[in-house]
Amino acid sequence: MRVEIWSDIACPWCYVGKARFEKALDAFPHRDEVEVVHRSFELDPGRAKGDVQPVITMLTKKYGMSAAQAQAGEENLGTQAAAEGLAYRTRDRDHGNTFDMHRLLHLAKARGRQDELIGLFYKANFAEEETVFGDDERLVELAVAAGLDADEARGVLADPAAYADDVRADEREAAELGANGVPFFVLDRTYGVSGAQPAEVFAQALAQAWGARPQLTLVQDGNADAEACGPDGCAVPQG
Repeated sequence: MRVEIWSDIACPWCYVGKARFEKALDAFPHRDEVEVVHRSFELDPGRAKGDVQPVITMLTKKYGMSAAQAQAGEENLGTQAAAEGLAYRTRDRDHGNTFDMHRLLHLAKARGRQDELIGLFYKANFAEEETVFGDDERLVELAVAAGLDADEARGVLADPAAYADDVRADEREAAELGANGVPFFVLDRTYGVSGAQPAEVFAQALAQAWGARPQLTLVQDGNADAEACGPDGCAVPQG
């Protein structure tokens, strides 16, 4: 079974939702048969790469709330994150463009290190002091920590076209699926879960999607003894 997760590194509920989903997945009886793929979604796609500002400033401008309201929201998110065992800096975080991080996540997917990298990106953005915005070498450092080659990561960041089409394709697909916010979870292209739901909801969705998987039916009038190959070799016709 495949679970696709549309998310953005700048989204705190994606950070929390990932932890809740993984709690459900770890307890799922068929865990080893579930493939998880992370898909790109930008919350602020029009922001220039060098346009970095404090999260509180961004929230007050974007949503028209007061600084006190914005800070209260951050404190609440910190509490929600802590309940999932996640560190969360409620003050002095910043906000910026995440397009390059999504491009690196597609490189990581190609190298089999996507889950490692997105976890490091989340931790760096929400729990660590050093910013992930506007400094390519910081992203390279995180890519290397996830198991990627430093020069290959630098090459992707130096080439604006590298994996750009993959990011845009993910975003178009999200729109086609009706996802206008993240996190958005799609199970076997049959069931969707929107938002950072409790782990119990994800557990129910996993069980439901697993139970709905199509079962193979063998043709009844086929020859059960027909020649075939198996772990012990192939049947060889005797002359």
